Amino acid sequence: MTKSIVILSEYNPNWEKQFESEEKRILDILGDRVVGIEHIGSTSIKGLEAKPIIDIIIGIQDLDEVSNYVPPLSEIEYEYVPKPMFKDRRFFRKGLWGQGTCHLHICEFNSSEWIEKLLFRDYLRLHPQVAKEYASLKKELASKYQFDRPTYTKKKEPFIKTIIEKANKEIHSK
Repeated sequence: MTKSIVILSEYNPNWEKQFESEEKRILDILGDRVVGIEHIGSTSIKGLEAKPIIDIIIGIQDLDEVSNYVPPLSEIEYEYVPKPMFKDRRFFRKGLWGQGTCHLHICEFNSSEWIEKLLFRDYLRLHPQVAKEYASLKKELASKYQFDRPTYTKKKEPFIKTIIEKANKEIHSK
C-alpha cells in the first residue's frame, strides 16, 4: 500500500462535472435508497485549492442498511473501508490506494454528520474570505505534513469545528 501524500491542486472546474458523473452512477445503482446526495469538501468550493479527490456525501434513512450497499457500490469501483472511528457514517473510496479519486461518505439524512458537512461547505461558499483563510491553513499544513495525511486532516479539525459553530449560530440567530 503506497503512503498517501498531501498534494493540493489549483481549483479545477472539472471537479463539478466529475461529481455530477459520479452522482449519476451512484443513483443509477442505489436508486431511491438515496434520500440526498451532495458534493462536499474542498473540491465543492469554487476557487479553493484541494487534494483532487471528490468528496460525496449520501444521506440514507438507516445506517444499518449500508452493508447492503457494499456489493452494488463495488460494481462501480467503490470499496468499503471500515473506519471504527466514524460512528455516524460509513466510508467508501474509489481509485488506487494513496491516489483515490473519490471518497464516499454515507450517513443518515439530516443527521448531525449530514448537517455539519453541508454547513461547512455552504459557509465557505458564502464567505470567500473564510475560504481564503482555510486555503492558507491547508497550504501551511500540506507543506508541514506532506507525508502524513492523517495529521494533515487532524490539524484542520479545529478550524472546521469553529466554522461549523459560526454557521450554526448565524442560522439560529435569523
